[in-house]
Amino acid sequence: MTARATALPHSRLRSSGGTPIVGTVTRGTTNPNRLRRMDRWIVATHGAELRRADEPLAVDLGYGAAPWTAVELLERLRSVAPHARVVGVEIEPARVAAALPYEREGLVFRHGGFEIPVPQRPSLIRAANVLRQYDEAQVAEVWARLCGRLAPAGGGSRGGLLVEGTCDEIGRRHVWVALGPEGPRTVTFAARLGSLERPSDLAERLPKALIHRNVPGEPVHSFLRDFDRAWAAAAPYASYGARQRWIRAVRDLTADWPVVDGPARWRQGEVTVEWGALAPLG
Repeated sequence: MTARATALPHSRLRSSGGTPIVGTVTRGTTNPNRLRRMDRWIVATHGAELRRADEPLAVDLGYGAAPWTAVELLERLRSVAPHARVVGVEIEPARVAAALPYEREGLVFRHGGFEIPVPQRPSLIRAANVLRQYDEAQVAEVWARLCGRLAPAGGGSRGGLLVEGTCDEIGRRHVWVALGPEGPRTVTFAARLGSLERPSDLAERLPKALIHRNVPGEPVHSFLRDFDRAWAAAAPYASYGARQRWIRAVRDLTADWPVVDGPARWRQGEVTVEWGALAPLG
């Protein structure tokens, strides 16, 4: 059964762009290098799009109580797109004020929420650990708002990218959904492999759209079940290390699931699957 959608809260406050702020304050938990896995994937898969953009703009939405993730995002994006700029957007004014001393060429901080208070349509919006406190029924509206702010497709470009997901406090386990202007595209599971007993350990980091769907009968539950089985069957490869075991397990998964990446990403402790294969039923 599909949950009834609930409206997103609108603040009486105005964003840096002068529009009403959409959203609520999050806990703000953050740590240096927490989003390295997500950033590494963005650079590898979206770097060419960023280079093609005349003025590539990325938004770090809900960066939290400290600006580390925005600072790191700028550094990582500029490794593949030297002209990239980053705007850190936070709904809590005190966090914006605390971040201002970290502004530099290519990096600024703005007060706002899901309305994304920037004049230019971003090439990238990263929203990590932002939707955990929201209702599942609100996810579709958030996604639609954010996708509507992305740079459009056209001229050989697929358009901007929204990356929305969840990770643990030190970034060992992470699951995210990648969306374009047209909507969701893929789901990526990423982990420090030495921290996993089995792939389904990542279930606790599923993004809001999927975490309540990890129950029998739902596709994401079936995927994680099959992943655990492939992991168990790949146990002989453990003598060569967790990475080789992961690669073998993912290779076996490709027989039944639409895995869209290859060994170069699997070696990083990642696997990316088409969204349609894991999308919630009903």
